[in-house]
Amino acid sequence: MSARITDPEELKELLGIPFTPEQVACITAPPAPQVIVAGAGSGKTTVMAARVVWLVGTGRVAPDRVLGLTFTNKAAGELAERVRKALVTAGIVDPDPDPGATEEAPGEPAISTYHAFAGQLLKDHGLRIGLEPSARLLADATRFQLAARVLRSAPGPYPALTRPFSDLVTDLLALDAELAEHLVPTGRLRAYDTELLRTLEGTRLTNEALRKVPEAARARQELLGLVEAYRDEKRRRDLLDFGDQIAHSATLALDHPEVGRILREQFAVVLLDEYQDTSVAQRLLLSGLFGGGTGHPVTAVGDPCQAIYGWRGASVANLDDFPEHFPHADGRPAERFALSENRRSGGRLLDLANGLAAPLRAMHEGVEALRPAPGAERDGAVRCALLPTHAEELAWLADSIAHLVRTGTAPGEIAVLCRTAGDFAQIQGALVERDVPVEVVGLSGLLHLPEVADLVAVCEVLQDPGANAALVRLLTGPRWRIGPRDLALLGRRARALVSYGGPDGAEDDPDRRLAEAVEGTDPAEVISLADALDTFLEAGGGPDDGLPFSADARVRFARLAAELRELRRSLADPLMDVLHRVLATTGLEVELSASPQALAARRRETLGNFLDVAASFAGREGGAAVDGEATLQGFLGFLRTAAQYEKGLDNALPGGENTVKVLTAHKAKGLEWDVVAVPGLVAKQFPSEQSRESWTANAKVLPHELRGDARTLPDITAWDSKGIAAFKDAMKGHQRTEELRLGYVTFTRPRSLLLGSGHWWGPTQKRPRGPSGFLDALREHCEAGYGEIEAWAAPPEEGSENPALRESAADRAWPLPLDPAALRHRRRAADVVLAHLARIETVGDEPTARDEEHPSSEEHPSSDGDLFPEPPEELEPPEDPEWPEPPEDPYGSYEDEPYDGAPPPDPHGVPEPGVPEPGVPEPDVSEITSERAEGEPTPEEARLIGSWDRDLDALAGELRRARETVHEVPLPGTLTASQLLRLAADPDGFARELARP
Repeated sequence: MSARITDPEELKELLGIPFTPEQVACITAPPAPQVIVAGAGSGKTTVMAARVVWLVGTGRVAPDRVLGLTFTNKAAGELAERVRKALVTAGIVDPDPDPGATEEAPGEPAISTYHAFAGQLLKDHGLRIGLEPSARLLADATRFQLAARVLRSAPGPYPALTRPFSDLVTDLLALDAELAEHLVPTGRLRAYDTELLRTLEGTRLTNEALRKVPEAARARQELLGLVEAYRDEKRRRDLLDFGDQIAHSATLALDHPEVGRILREQFAVVLLDEYQDTSVAQRLLLSGLFGGGTGHPVTAVGDPCQAIYGWRGASVANLDDFPEHFPHADGRPAERFALSENRRSGGRLLDLANGLAAPLRAMHEGVEALRPAPGAERDGAVRCALLPTHAEELAWLADSIAHLVRTGTAPGEIAVLCRTAGDFAQIQGALVERDVPVEVVGLSGLLHLPEVADLVAVCEVLQDPGANAALVRLLTGPRWRIGPRDLALLGRRARALVSYGGPDGAEDDPDRRLAEAVEGTDPAEVISLADALDTFLEAGGGPDDGLPFSADARVRFARLAAELRELRRSLADPLMDVLHRVLATTGLEVELSASPQALAARRRETLGNFLDVAASFAGREGGAAVDGEATLQGFLGFLRTAAQYEKGLDNALPGGENTVKVLTAHKAKGLEWDVVAVPGLVAKQFPSEQSRESWTANAKVLPHELRGDARTLPDITAWDSKGIAAFKDAMKGHQRTEELRLGYVTFTRPRSLLLGSGHWWGPTQKRPRGPSGFLDALREHCEAGYGEIEAWAAPPEEGSENPALRESAADRAWPLPLDPAALRHRRRAADVVLAHLARIETVGDEPTARDEEHPSSEEHPSSDGDLFPEPPEELEPPEDPEWPEPPEDPYGSYEDEPYDGAPPPDPHGVPEPGVPEPGVPEPDVSEITSERAEGEPTPEEARLIGSWDRDLDALAGELRRARETVHEVPLPGTLTASQLLRLAADPDGFARELARP
């Protein structure tokens, strides 16, 4: 190509970016191996795009001979857009090429994710290692289904595997992934553990930690056999998971050098983004293709101080050792560059981050302290607070954010970053109370929210009659409002059904008892509140066991049992059909649309996000279902794993709405906001003191000696008490370093303001917590004149009691009392609807099908909106003339807990109109008429209208984006034989493959 750019100043002028000298040096470096250590906010993506423009504009490479790799589809899309925009701005690429032009237009760079690149490599060259191109990708979700199937069919016995079945599924997948990430053959691991057991036979195991080592080794050998069975099953079904993709690709690159030659000819320049997050297998793949002394122009960009994904296989050593892995052709190590000018945060915020990262800079070569942009040295501020209790901390946090929103800060420029998702529901509730729009990001966070927890609870009861905790959540919730007395009686009936073999006292039947003994029936496994619930569908309302259930409870138990029985009939349907049927039957979706507080809290949008996760599970693109349609059982297992581990299952990203974002610190990497709030900076929480799982005590962890990054990890030097103690201390030090990196990432997200807080008394702790090292660092920073200490509570007195525990021990009425004002509003609305229906009936309109089923509107005053559908005719429960009403707006009145316990309820019922409630005056129709005459919308109506406006804006924006342009997909300069065959067979499908990042 002819040169269009000859000078860096010309590049600055063309792109309109005032590059720093550091950036210019990285951009204009000769096409050779190089690594750029890019500090937080230093503009690495801009530099990568500008380097492509420089190399293309100076005529050194054609655009379609540039390969860029990153981790997520979002990042790949952003990098591709940034590169294309820069090429267009520089006049190198025509944004609207003329199809009739005689000169062929230059192509576009290939920007992809690391996994997509590996998948394409196997499609093109997999036959070289005996891998068919037809192999299907096994998505994360369906991996668990297949692993569970392998475990169930395993012949056994496995005496060393003593963990529960669900944990063994996770252990199997974890060990399989670690073996793939480090390219360790199963035979090598088996030989290592065999030799380890032989060594330990003659060793005196003097403490519990030492005794766990041979137990873990034996369990790992048994688990390894299951891993081999799992891999055999994948091969038999022609399936691959993401770990297999990378491992097979690395094997292909290492064993077949001709593949590397082909790719080096195809791509003259390679850009590797976020290189500190690559695994050992990914490093072997890339160095096998483009390194190994070839001197190929590879530019890797990363920051070892932001290497926060070591817990899922990433190795920061890849970035440190890049110069040795990708040397020049003459053997010289690759060049190392640095970007240290941060253009995101003010200087005062950078002083804090630099202080925290000082130990990290000492560990890694080429890392420099961040410095602010010229003129921003005194910008940025820190506010911190230490409150007496957890509740007061969250109130301080919510008040601070609400004040910022009221004084002009856009909600979308504020984020709350937490170490874990445990406080998400409370933080969201506190912000909603203050009329601040908020969005919870991530699957684990969604599972803590009441509307999602309610839906999951119904699904768990449907799938597992023994899901007693989930059923208690439903029974004590505001829809059914069962009190503690009737709930205790239901538990007694459930125990009686098991203890006596049934309601008729069949325990005295020796034949039955003998049959149960032979069958191995375990009474502890069959106690079920759901079974006790079903007894209320029997004639007479259940067995005559003398239990004094209230009349209201009998009716509600029967209605819920009938509803669950009806829903269970559809469990074989596709997953999304089951979920939507549950929503329709329970009325949850209607309640979220009707409740003003639920609208303000964006709970309907939250539920939509959860359904998107379910849809992704049910039909993940490129995925391969194990047993046809995705099942509810598989989805619930996936949710439990995601909630507990989040090992790559959760790929949610913040949306574009103008809302405060609540997410974990891990998810915040690569993002930025004007204001960032970090609650929970308390001892042992953030930074966490929970050690990473050790291979000496966990069968699912690969021994450090076998890992590709073994030299960066501590290991045992002697099999005695001192040796194991030293290893544990070293692992704690390693964990402290990981937490320090996470803190550095967290505190470099804000542009202008950082809020940090902690507390002394947690919600359930008997001992005080106090500030963590991070909060102490914030306090010292503020005391130095760079911020403000808004509150700092003194330590509790010795022997004092947690006030939250005193509150929880206080007696409370249950079910909670109804809100008279809210109930009055709902009844007014119901009366308006009924009056309208009466007018329609008087003018002679034809009755609806539902009217024909229930001709008497007096007998069924709310049949059209009833959230408690009548059970089938043969299961008709007794009448309930005094059916109490659920609260008007449950989602504004109740706090909530994670879905897997037995938390306080979160209401979602819609009350039946027309039923009198003690202490609540009947509505005055004239008052309704006068309110209507004013013509002004009520606050609830205004919020509803605002919700409609947001939905319309989002839909209109999506429509505009869809109509903006049609993307032409240029063909690359070279095509493999497989690509030519796919192009001939399906041009449109091949174009979509090329266009997809």
